[in-house]
Amino acid sequence: MSSHFLQSYLRRLPAVEKLLQSAVLEEVQAHFPRAVLVKEVQDTIEEKREMIRQAGSEAELEPLDFSTEFIAAEVLQRVKEKTALNLRPVINATGVLLHTNLGRAPLPRAAIQAIQEVGASFSNLEFSLMTGKRSSRFEHLEGLICQVTGAEAALVVNNNAGAVFLALNTLAAGKEVIVSRGELVEIGGSFRIPEVMAKSGAQLVEVGTTNKCHPRDYREALGENTALFLKVHTSNYKIMGFTTAVPLRSLVKLAKEYQVPVLEDLGSGVLVDLSRYGLPHEPTVQESVSAGADLVMFSGDKLLGGPQAGFIVGKKRYVEMIKNNQLARALRVDKFALAGLEATLRLYLDEKTALREIPILRMLTTSTEDLEQRAARLLEKISPLLHEGFQVGLLREKARVGGGSLPLVALPSCQVFIEPHHMNAGAFAAKLRKAKRPIIARVRKDRVLLDLRSVLEQEDDQLLSSLESVI
Repeated sequence: MSSHFLQSYLRRLPAVEKLLQSAVLEEVQAHFPRAVLVKEVQDTIEEKREMIRQAGSEAELEPLDFSTEFIAAEVLQRVKEKTALNLRPVINATGVLLHTNLGRAPLPRAAIQAIQEVGASFSNLEFSLMTGKRSSRFEHLEGLICQVTGAEAALVVNNNAGAVFLALNTLAAGKEVIVSRGELVEIGGSFRIPEVMAKSGAQLVEVGTTNKCHPRDYREALGENTALFLKVHTSNYKIMGFTTAVPLRSLVKLAKEYQVPVLEDLGSGVLVDLSRYGLPHEPTVQESVSAGADLVMFSGDKLLGGPQAGFIVGKKRYVEMIKNNQLARALRVDKFALAGLEATLRLYLDEKTALREIPILRMLTTSTEDLEQRAARLLEKISPLLHEGFQVGLLREKARVGGGSLPLVALPSCQVFIEPHHMNAGAFAAKLRKAKRPIIARVRKDRVLLDLRSVLEQEDDQLLSSLESVI
């Protein structure tokens, strides 16, 4: 391209001040830092200059708009994207209820309110209102946890892996811990029980085979350096067929003979017997405590439905030892988690309230009929928004619990499907992820599936609004 045409296009680019004084940017300057606006204007103009310099012919540049209004609108969009919060709420339409990548369990309204109130002011986090002196942050929850689970004592740390690590480090550092080979689980992110044990200082002793373990296997492995038995609930997988495992009560009975404590890692802890609501039975925390486990560890943000946390409940003598471990401070929870956990646990004082108010329990127990009615209403509202380039309808595929919980459970569900004819389904799913409230959907062949079982009912209007913004 000739120098004459090159210079003519470069002269079309507006000056920095002219862009800043444009109607588009002038009216938003109160909402964004001026330095950010100026920098984005400068960068955008420089990119346009480079685009012009790199053009091979005038024909490449003729379709482009270098007007002040157009470039100002582009700058505004870039500023909005760069100043938006990275961690944002999304609509989970994947059909995976406890989606680890999407933050696992959404919180009950009571927990959100408690977190807001504590975060907006000072609190009595480690201060006794009774004595006026310093207290422990763990006092706010311990009594409530014991009331709900039936345990003698309790401690909460940052997550379940931390709970298991802290318990092993306290009770078994430098000593042997006996575990069934079939229970050496790996959780998300390649964190494995053997590695967690090694970091804690405990020495792993595997017993039994992958599919079979008997009381005699534990008995034969006992030695002078045995610190405890560890039982791990395989919450994220199941071994089927020719299998035998030692029930917790049998292991407790054996451990009492040799005065060895039993620790159980329940993984995804549940406080409600789900079998009463049409789901397979999942061992509850209360059952493990009642069976005599000396310590039980479980998560707070899975089937329990609260903030991320790791619970350690059980015999007072062992919990007190763990509280005095110096690592307990490194793994402690903050005021927001404590506030959210307390509000969530109080809902469990009445099971009907828990089922109604805790989102994950509501998702698990909602009837298929209710989901189908919601899907039909949503479909009725979506259809008028779509032009002839789309096909929509209803499907009835299965949803999953996710989060390393109930791995064999396939939940009946209902999906609204959208099949775009002018682009592939993956590209349309990408557009949904860029909506103001991003929608994370499932792609199946040529269709985008919006699974209503993992979408909170109060999000239906927002789902519709996000769809409308990208169609």
